[in-house]
Amino acid sequence: MQTGLYVALSSQMALERRLATLADNVANAGTVGFRAGGVSFSDVLTGLSDEAVSFVSTGNNFYSTQAGGLQETGNPFDFALQGEAWFAVETPAGPMMTRDGRFTMLDTGELVTHEGHPVLDAGGAPLVLDPLAGPPDAGADGMLLQNGQQVGAIGLFSYIPGPNATRYGNSGFLPGNLPQPVVDQPDVGVAQGFLENSNVNPVNEMMRLIQVQRTFEQVTALMRDSDASMKNAIKAIGS
Repeated sequence: MQTGLYVALSSQMALERRLATLADNVANAGTVGFRAGGVSFSDVLTGLSDEAVSFVSTGNNFYSTQAGGLQETGNPFDFALQGEAWFAVETPAGPMMTRDGRFTMLDTGELVTHEGHPVLDAGGAPLVLDPLAGPPDAGADGMLLQNGQQVGAIGLFSYIPGPNATRYGNSGFLPGNLPQPVVDQPDVGVAQGFLENSNVNPVNEMMRLIQVQRTFEQVTALMRDSDASMKNAIKAIGS
């Protein structure tokens, strides 16, 4: 059995998956609130003897927890999170966690995302403001005031995207169930009039993209040389 070809093939499959992840990161370098993804791989051994063969695993997804830089917009309906917390919005697929704080208020007073999804409070209910009172003033804890009166609070939720996390929309994740709200954490808050940029470093991601492409080409060349050597050996034995 040409074990080397199977090992090289597993390496190519891993590189292809890594390539797709890097390409997605580069494509979303300008997406508000986007969290960069990655893939971690490990060795998979077959057999326990000295002839054991090491293949590349299928890999596990992970997502960067590094916050993106803040961009001041001056828009009272733009919100950026400080610390490890997430906004929750209601979508047709269920609750979505996002760091994208581009919100707006409908004529009915409902606070929604730029895609029209309702923004949720800490209890998981849609936020509804007074449509005649103008833009709200937000406190660092997400509390919303209009004309000096409390009208609601933006829900801040504790969430870490796991290996099986499902992306949704431009920069969101579907957690399945609504996570626990953040309570009394001084390092977590909201900045009104700001947005969080993508945490992707496009220069680093492009360098990694080029490295993966070159490695893929090298593995392909090795497979081609191994196949040619096998054919030559068969010809020599046959003659």
